Amino acid sequence: MNTAVLTSPAARPGDAATGPLPPAAGALPPSVGDFRYTRFAPMLPPLEHGVETGRHPVVIAGGGPVGMALALGLANHGVRSVILEADDTVCVGSRAACISRRSLEIVERLGAVRSFLAKGLPWTGGRSFYKTEEVFRFEMPHDERQKLPPMINLEQYYIEQYLLDEIVRRNAAEPGLIDIRWGTELTGLAQEPDGVSLQARNALGSYALNAAWLVGCDGGQSFVRKSLDLSLEGTGYEGRYVIIDIELHSTYPTERRAWFDPPWNPGSTVLMHRQPDDIWRIDYQLRAGQSTEEALKPDAVAEFVQRHLDAIGEGHLPWKTVWTSVYRAGAMTLQSYRHGRVLFAGNAAHAMPIFGVRGLNSGFDDADNLAWKLALVARGVSGDALLDSYSQERIAAFHINAESAMRSTEFMSPPSRGFDLLREAALSLAGAHRGIANLINPRQTQAVHYEDSALSSESEPLPAGPRPGETLPEQPLGPGLHLTDWIGPQFTVLVLNTERPDSAFEAELAAAQAGPLKAVLRTLPPSAAHRPVFEALGAQEGAVYLLRPDGHVAARWRRVPPGALAQALARASALVTKEAA
Repeated sequence: MNTAVLTSPAARPGDAATGPLPPAAGALPPSVGDFRYTRFAPMLPPLEHGVETGRHPVVIAGGGPVGMALALGLANHGVRSVILEADDTVCVGSRAACISRRSLEIVERLGAVRSFLAKGLPWTGGRSFYKTEEVFRFEMPHDERQKLPPMINLEQYYIEQYLLDEIVRRNAAEPGLIDIRWGTELTGLAQEPDGVSLQARNALGSYALNAAWLVGCDGGQSFVRKSLDLSLEGTGYEGRYVIIDIELHSTYPTERRAWFDPPWNPGSTVLMHRQPDDIWRIDYQLRAGQSTEEALKPDAVAEFVQRHLDAIGEGHLPWKTVWTSVYRAGAMTLQSYRHGRVLFAGNAAHAMPIFGVRGLNSGFDDADNLAWKLALVARGVSGDALLDSYSQERIAAFHINAESAMRSTEFMSPPSRGFDLLREAALSLAGAHRGIANLINPRQTQAVHYEDSALSSESEPLPAGPRPGETLPEQPLGPGLHLTDWIGPQFTVLVLNTERPDSAFEAELAAAQAGPLKAVLRTLPPSAAHRPVFEALGAQEGAVYLLRPDGHVAARWRRVPPGALAQALARASALVTKEAA
C-alpha cells in the first residue's frame, strides 16, 4: 500500500462562479516536479502625499495568465501597463492545464510559445469507458498542415512563469513597459469622466494611482466586479468535482481518459490527464450526499487515489498528492464586459465548465481580442466604440462555448434523474453503436467565429476559405514556414494568387501601409506549389483577405472594389478620422 503525502496546501472550496480558490497565505509553496517557486517582493512607486504622479494608460487588476497575456498584447502595440497582483508568487496548484491550438497561436504572438511547447505535453485524443468497457475514442483535428498540436497539457504555474519570463525580456529591452507589482491588491476604485482613480495596498503601505483604463482580470472572486456591484448570470450545476494532482511515475501516454460509473466509484465520473514532470490530474465527481470537506481530507484523498490506481493497473507505482481542490461547474457571464472605463476579461467576466477546456482558453481569447482594441483606443487611433465590439464579440463567443460546455456538463454531471437515465442508456449502447457513442464526445474548444461582428465588412463569396469573423486555417507555405507565421499582432492584407494588383489597388495598399494602422502586406504569387493553399482559401482565381490583429478575417474579396480596403480597415478599427479628431 502506497502512502500519499500532502506536500502542498489544499485549495479552499469554490463555487460555480469562482472555481477553485488559492490556498491561504503561508510559507513559500514547495517545489512541484522541476518547478521551483519564487517569492517577489512588494514595492512602492514614487509618491507625493500618498499619490503616484501621472496617469497610467492601462492598469490591469490580476496578474494571472489572462492579465499577463493582456499586458503582453498591449506591449505588442507599444502601450504601457501596470499589473496589480495580490499574490507574491505565480499560482499554486496546476489549475488550468490544457492549452488549445488557438491559444498557442495567441501565445506565439505574445512571444512565449517556444517555452510552452518545450515543456508542454501534446495530445490529440482520448478514450471513454462505461464501467470497464471502452465505448468511445475521439481524435481532435490534426494533419500534416498543422504547425502546432491541437492541445498541450501544461500546469498553470508554468504557464504564468513563461509569460512572466517574456515580460522580463520585454522590460529588459524597454524598461517599464510592463510594470508588474507583486503582493499588491486593489482596494478601491472610482470612475472619472476620462479615467479611473484607484487605491492599492501592499505590505509597505497604501497609495493612490490613476489610469485611463482599468481591466479586471482578477478571477472568479473579482474585486473589480464586486466594486461595480455586478454579478455573473447563467446556469450553475449541482455536480461537484474533486480535483487531485498526484506525482506518479507512469509511462502511460498523454491522452484524456474518462470513466463513467466505474466499479471503483459507482454512480460517478472520473477523468485523468497526464501533465509535465510526472504530475497526473484526477477529477472525480462527488455523489449526492457526499461531503466536500470529507472528500478533501488527506486520508479520503489517499483512499480514493489508491483505489483508482489499483483499478487501472497502476496501484503498484509510488505516488504522492501535490494539490487538491473542489470544483462546481457553471456557465455564467456578465451582461457586458465594458462599463465605462472599466473592462473585464477571463474569469472576472465569465465562468465556464471545465469540460472541453474552455476556461483559460476563453481567457486567452479575451486578452487577444481586447489587447489590440484597447491599444488603438489608448493611442487615440480608434474611437472607444471599438471597445464595445470587444464586449459584443466575446459575449457571443461565451454563448457559443457555453452551449457546447453545457452539453458536456449535462452528460458528465446529469442535472436530473431524467438526464441520468438518458446517459445510462447512451453509455450502455455506445459500445455497439458509433452514432450513439458520439454523444460522449467532450467537444473540445476551438476558435470561435464572430459571425455577426460589427467590425466585418460585406465581402464577396469565395468557393472556399474562412468567412468574415472566422480565423484562417493553417497552411504550410514552404520549409519551416506556415500561414500563421504571417499573422502578427497588426492588420494584415493577404494577397493570393495574383501576378500584380492593378495600380489603383496598389495605391490603396500603400496608403494602408503608411496609415495610422500600419497594415502589413503579405503576398503569395501564383505557383503550382501553392495550389493546395489557394484551394483551401478559395483563391483559385485570386483572393484578398483583410485580417485583424487577432487573426480573424475582417473582409475578403476576389478582386477588391475601389475604396473597399480603406473602408474595411476603418470599419474594423473604428478609425478616428481627421474630421472627428
